[in-house]
Amino acid sequence: MGYYIPVGPDVKLYVEDLNPGGCKTIVFIHGWPANHRMFEYQFDQLPRLGYRCIGIDLRGFGNSDKPWDGYDYNQQADDIRCVMEALGLEDVTLGGHSTGGAIAVRYVARHNAYGVSKLALFAAAAPSLIERPYFPHGLKREDVEKIIHDTLNDRPNMLQGFGNMFFFQHITEPFADWFFQMGLQAAGWSTSAVAEAWLQEELFEDLARIRIPTLILHGIHDKVCLFPLAIAQHRGIRNSKLIPFKYSGHGVFYDERDKFNKELVQFIEE
Repeated sequence: MGYYIPVGPDVKLYVEDLNPGGCKTIVFIHGWPANHRMFEYQFDQLPRLGYRCIGIDLRGFGNSDKPWDGYDYNQQADDIRCVMEALGLEDVTLGGHSTGGAIAVRYVARHNAYGVSKLALFAAAAPSLIERPYFPHGLKREDVEKIIHDTLNDRPNMLQGFGNMFFFQHITEPFADWFFQMGLQAAGWSTSAVAEAWLQEELFEDLARIRIPTLILHGIHDKVCLFPLAIAQHRGIRNSKLIPFKYSGHGVFYDERDKFNKELVQFIEE
């Protein structure tokens, strides 16, 4: 069941709502540069266990509208608030992958966890995706600047290169193409704008404001959001639990999908 939900003047987000009669609700926020369909192997299984699964396409990505602006974390967190209110969601588990995890962190901090009782971070880009003088654990600034340059000059080639470093486990060529096509569905300007936000956004103070139970799932072979980010999240969030995935890269939701789903369900039921 799909909806288009207004989040601002002339901007609507696409929301996929599976098993709306489910006993407990999980809201998924995808990572860059994909869309809600990246969680296919969660949506295949979790509704069978009785969960309502809601996947949101962020502005500029997937089936959502693609405005020229609004790609900072504050605006995207405000977009999530509009969806929460429109669907009347309460007591949900909010899960986010990569940049979606960073937006989930900002949402909980900025909106005082409105409607959210638990937070789940999957290879999250927090507290900073890039290295800073006081945080030496992220990507180098020049690497992100190259991603932005390549996005604006040969986005298909950039996406293919990014896909090649995304997973740790072997993936088939058709699967790689499926993932590649998700990236192409985004707009070029939104793809680069979010990458530009990585250079500006920090979530150190946001982590300290989180008071709800938080699960951190992170692959130790992650080449995008390096594993020390997960350690920083665990240290920064008071009531958090970190589970390293020994055979996963950035695509932890697929590399070890059975373990991923099991740990997420166990966390929700605790």
